[in-house]
Amino acid sequence: MPDVLKVALIGNPNTGKSTLFNALSGLQSRVGNFPGVTVEKKIGRVQWGESKVELIDLPGTYSLAPRSLDEMVSVNVLLGTQADVGNPDAVVCIVDASNLERNFYLFSQVLDIGLPTVLVMNMWDVAADRGQKIDAAGLETRLGIPVVTCSAHKKTGVSEIQAAVERAVAAGPRPVASFFPTVFVTESQSLAEKLSGWGHPNFAPYLLERLLLDVGGWLESHYGGQHAHELFQYLQHARERLAAAGCKVPMIEARTRYAWARETLKGLVVQPATRAVTFSDRVDQWLTHRVVGLISFFFIMLVVFLSLHTLSPPLQGLLEEGQGWLSSQVAFLIGPGPLRSLLNDGIIAGVGGVLVFLPQIIFLFLFIALLEDCGYMARAAFLMDKLMTKVGLSGKSFVPLMSSFACAIPGVMAARVIENRRDRMVTILIAPLMSCSARLPVYVLMTETFVPDIRWLGGVVSLKGLTLFFMTFFGAFVAIPVAWILKKTLFRGETPPFVMELPSYKWPSAWIVLRRVFDSAYSFVTRAGSLILAMSILIWAAGYFPGNHQESDRLQAQIEDLEKQPEPPADKLATLSEKQNELTGALLETSLLGRLGHAIEPAVKPLGWDWKIGVGVIASFPAREVIVATMGTIYSLGGDVDESNPDLQNTLKNSKWPDGRPVFTLPVAISIMVFFALCAQCASTLLVIKRETNSWGWAVFTFVYMTGLAYVAALLVYQIGSRWA
Repeated sequence: MPDVLKVALIGNPNTGKSTLFNALSGLQSRVGNFPGVTVEKKIGRVQWGESKVELIDLPGTYSLAPRSLDEMVSVNVLLGTQADVGNPDAVVCIVDASNLERNFYLFSQVLDIGLPTVLVMNMWDVAADRGQKIDAAGLETRLGIPVVTCSAHKKTGVSEIQAAVERAVAAGPRPVASFFPTVFVTESQSLAEKLSGWGHPNFAPYLLERLLLDVGGWLESHYGGQHAHELFQYLQHARERLAAAGCKVPMIEARTRYAWARETLKGLVVQPATRAVTFSDRVDQWLTHRVVGLISFFFIMLVVFLSLHTLSPPLQGLLEEGQGWLSSQVAFLIGPGPLRSLLNDGIIAGVGGVLVFLPQIIFLFLFIALLEDCGYMARAAFLMDKLMTKVGLSGKSFVPLMSSFACAIPGVMAARVIENRRDRMVTILIAPLMSCSARLPVYVLMTETFVPDIRWLGGVVSLKGLTLFFMTFFGAFVAIPVAWILKKTLFRGETPPFVMELPSYKWPSAWIVLRRVFDSAYSFVTRAGSLILAMSILIWAAGYFPGNHQESDRLQAQIEDLEKQPEPPADKLATLSEKQNELTGALLETSLLGRLGHAIEPAVKPLGWDWKIGVGVIASFPAREVIVATMGTIYSLGGDVDESNPDLQNTLKNSKWPDGRPVFTLPVAISIMVFFALCAQCASTLLVIKRETNSWGWAVFTFVYMTGLAYVAALLVYQIGSRWA
């Protein structure tokens, strides 16, 4: 027995694989990404008796036929070629006991690889409820490998799986007998000789099969190298020879594997004479109905969406109060100066900028975990698939995109539920286009200040209200063509058929649900949080240096001394605050941030913006809503103003260009709103995209394409609007 037993878990989606992984690993798992891909990596380290075990939870899949680098990860792990994992000692294949023949397709591919294998028939209770009878002992004898029955959500069969894995490892690798006809085996051997001559000796037999079977698959382009053209021609001729011999590719794989599955299960699985109508069947009559089902779906999504907006703010308020209290303690202990500013405006504000997202992440993933564990999420994807396919996505993209209206960060993270890489990537890249709540202060400030108060239908409908409504959904409208373009260019490829098992409904496991929520929250704080904090400190430094803050600090000290008096003199406080606000605004203008704002003024002037708006846009990079406080600072009103502050609104109205023209007009206000609706002006979202895709390239791409799109849209709005105004 090796020092650390490495065990890979694999299975179809909705077979309870993740539930079983959590039951086997307990709290001893960590979540990340495999290097260079978007595939999530879950590894659990546990102790089974005297054995140290490393559990690797592979992505749910219906087949081990890789069509992308992401899909190749599972194959690489099983073949022992994934550098950060190493050679697995055994593989546990989880199948749905109530649907064995369908699940045996993937199981047969796992057997092809030749690792010590354990077959786990999960959802054993569901099969029993449906009146199915399965001879597990007979199946174990026929397969020659350990077979275990299990109900993971009830944690039954877990100890038996541990014992079965140890038996499989002790027995050693199983002999691999090809499922395919002799002519196919002969072609595989010929292909191995050809590849050896091209510098690929010892090619894994399973990959040889895949090269022949996967027409236009990922392996063709990856292993071709300088012989890509010769390989393509050789495979084409080999497939023609196989077709002539009655072994047509790729049809032969499905025919052979399902024939084996039927023969293996023959006499061991007894179906009831009449299919029992289960609780799930009765519920699905309504929840998957084309009319009632859609109404139910939108009602459930409305409850989730409203709950995020209802439950998150109180917790966010508590976090903000805690941040304020901590800042006040720093102010009490440390006098005005760079150290206090760094701690309060850089570090504490940065930590607050991380934690403020936690309530939304926690509640969103709580709802997702509940819907997944009870079995409804598969129905939601089924219902929305027809709508989402119109833009080239699947039904699974709907929930992450809808979630992004609350905040793009949990929306991007929720895209993990999408197995298909192309759909997952497109969903991640368009999620930030949904108008999150952080954009609302910008919309409110511009709308309330510059949109005329025109009303219709007795005042029920107003131009201001329509503007807010349009801006809220403007990004979603733009996301439709963007998704279509991405699917036709960067992520083009054959749209995979929508195949999904509809699991039986069950009561969610509190332990499983809470574990998923904890994993998501912990992953965000530890991985994206550190980057967000670093970004906040950099923006603080850019707004603080260079500049002599001695006079500003002296005024702040005077204000604090006066506020400590039993009856602070209001007039003197107001005078000192006004002086300090003016000085703070001047310091911001001469800071690196202010200088950058002046530097980009020629670029933003075509949008109708001056340097002050440019500074606001740059300063809002850590969080969009910061632009309101930044504008308050620039215009010497202080950083504690909000979007409804009348002084800020009046100051914006009275702001002038050097020639006397007003800076802010209705076209300028709309161009600002359009820019913020489409731009990637949220460092936190970009950093989470980097974390989820495991690549800075996609984060940079998102920033470039969204900022470019926002600039062009704002330019058109201002140039056209100013000519009509």
